[in-house]
Amino acid sequence: MNIYMIVTLLFVLLTMAGLWGVFTKAGEQGWKVLIPFYNFYIWLRIIKKPLWWYIFLLVPFINVFVILLMIVEVLKCFKKHGLLDQALGVLFPFFYLPYLAFSPKEKYADPTKQPPVIKSATREWVDAIIFAVIAASIIRIFLIEAYTIPTSSMEKTLLVGDYLFVSKLSYGPKVPNTPLSFPFVHHTLPLTESTKSYLEWINLPYYRFPGLSPVRNMDVVVFNYPDGDTLSTKFQSNISYYQLLRQFGRDAVWNNKQYFGDIIARPPDKRENFIKRCIGIAGDTIQIIDRKVFINGKEEQNPGNRQFKYLVKTDGSPINQKNLEKIDITENIATDNNGTYELTLSEAAAGKLKQYSNVVSIEPIVKPKGAWDADIFPFDSLHPWNVDNFGPVWVPKAGATVKLTMENINFYKRIITVFEGNKLAISNGKFFINGKEADSYTFKMNYYWMMGDNRHNSADSRYWGFVPEDHVVGKAVFVWLSLDPNKSLFDGKIRWSKLLRIVK
Repeated sequence: MNIYMIVTLLFVLLTMAGLWGVFTKAGEQGWKVLIPFYNFYIWLRIIKKPLWWYIFLLVPFINVFVILLMIVEVLKCFKKHGLLDQALGVLFPFFYLPYLAFSPKEKYADPTKQPPVIKSATREWVDAIIFAVIAASIIRIFLIEAYTIPTSSMEKTLLVGDYLFVSKLSYGPKVPNTPLSFPFVHHTLPLTESTKSYLEWINLPYYRFPGLSPVRNMDVVVFNYPDGDTLSTKFQSNISYYQLLRQFGRDAVWNNKQYFGDIIARPPDKRENFIKRCIGIAGDTIQIIDRKVFINGKEEQNPGNRQFKYLVKTDGSPINQKNLEKIDITENIATDNNGTYELTLSEAAAGKLKQYSNVVSIEPIVKPKGAWDADIFPFDSLHPWNVDNFGPVWVPKAGATVKLTMENINFYKRIITVFEGNKLAISNGKFFINGKEADSYTFKMNYYWMMGDNRHNSADSRYWGFVPEDHVVGKAVFVWLSLDPNKSLFDGKIRWSKLLRIVK
């Protein structure tokens, strides 16, 4: 049985036992706690709270916060007004409620007949702050979270300076691996460079609550950076630790602290948040031919605005910067000052640019097949791939078994070891998993293939491989604000036409 199922069962049984006794002490029949929905009605009647609270008890995850408030109100019925008592009751109701219920010295008192408790202004503020933090944390962890777009990897679908909401409910919220952490901070404490914002005294295994849908092809997904399990404090996730190893060697990376800083590890939920489009789901086969993406043999139909690099030649005269901005060309503008430009263009922008009288030609920049880029997954000369000609590669699926060979082991090495927690050794062409010889491997999780819409300026699965399902954070759903980082407040900083849009 799953450990979360066991813990949840114990939590529910002990809490229900405590409420049974609380109901009895309050003059209600204890068995009423066993009747779904009706038990909340009785509970609200015992603590003398209005029945409209019941509405919020029906809203998923918001009801968790309401139940915490109801537990506090139960504690007040037993004259537990101290901050420590209430904190213990909220954190450990499965112990505290049974204590109140079955301890002969703890007596229930009707809340309407108790004298009013006068709290100091400080206590009022502390209570308000604590419950605000709890409420906001529940919403952030289980419902929806705000993110900003820091890089151009998803241009023009998402822009640098976009502020968006990411739904945790879409794929199901996951239990934090490191629940002991500083509120509203991801992995590093504010005003510090590398001080952890979390404690690993408790490190929970992966568990995801049911969601509204599975991850689908072409969804825009936020996920934890899969190469971010180990990193350099100097480079953080801007350059993968594993890329540094390939470029400089392990000894240099670990011993040159002045250049690389310390080498640290992070649990899955504290790895950097990335946002990309899910090109391939578990079981798909992905191939890129001359920059065109094929999914299971069919060319990708991307609802976003893909961009690629183009070589643009003019008759020798320059292209006016204002004209480029009019057709939304703002990124990586390079020129040799002789009328030749390297521009990052969407199909729409390329079409508009062709209409300029001084533009002679627009040619896509495509790396030829066989031109091996050593930084492209799976990083071996047996697969001489690049960003424009890649694959085919199969995306692993939970329960599927793959035959292990020396030709394909680099595809699955990190999955077997880092993501699924096994020990892998290779000797004389043979594979040993957890000390036992193996010629195949069965995957425990589903994996995904993520790519940015800005195809020539995106650190994505082509550079680091598969994204495990336990790294998936949520689905990008809505942009509520868009600010141009290169403009001032009075010079078009707010992109009015980009506000309040749904992410597609």
